[in-house]
Amino acid sequence: MPGAKTNERPGTRAVLRHSSISASKARQVLDLIRGEDVDRAGEILRATPRQAAVVVAKVLASALANAVHNDGLDADDLYVSACYADEATTLKRWRPRARGRATRIYKRSCHVTVIVSRMDDERVARRRAERDASQAQRSRRVTESRRRADLSGRLSRRRVAQAEAEEARLTEAEEDLDELQETELTDEALVDEDAEAFDEEDEEDEEDADGEDEDDPDGEPDDADEEKDN
Repeated sequence: MPGAKTNERPGTRAVLRHSSISASKARQVLDLIRGEDVDRAGEILRATPRQAAVVVAKVLASALANAVHNDGLDADDLYVSACYADEATTLKRWRPRARGRATRIYKRSCHVTVIVSRMDDERVARRRAERDASQAQRSRRVTESRRRADLSGRLSRRRVAQAEAEEARLTEAEEDLDELQETELTDEALVDEDAEAFDEEDEEDEEDADGEDEDDPDGEPDDADEEKDN
């Protein structure tokens, strides 16, 4: 029994007519997204380095918008149920060649059709379970990364506090050393003053002794000198 006709396939469709690419080039891209869900199909088209991929992506976006806004379907439950490219008009042109000859050029075009439909309940349930598991795994990763960030932040704050305490301790030690040096300098100044005072006293004693020697050079008493004179 033959399948449904092209124009009778169920689902929401979008058609681009008279696209300026050949049907064979468009079919190579359409074969990549047939049967894939809408998100996966969009990723495939964005990663396909072909000019036809840009055109097919626009048609897919139009079909998705029609399904969401016109039919009220959920975008997460849609997949590409059918996609095909039909031959369109072909422009015939001539290219001059050597010796007065000419070569025919065929500028082909096509009609691109993309049909999206809702997945069956089993596939929808499996997809939702996978999405929930992915979100739960992502939540666990986010929670773990935040926990590591908080732990790193606490460690960083602890290191900063330790560095500040060490700096304060070094500053206090330097201040104590400066006070000790000032005290030592003060003690040395006092010792130097005492030594200078002691030296001055010695000099005064020596001067007094020299003065007595000048008054009595022989060291004899004055009474003895008077007796000698008599």
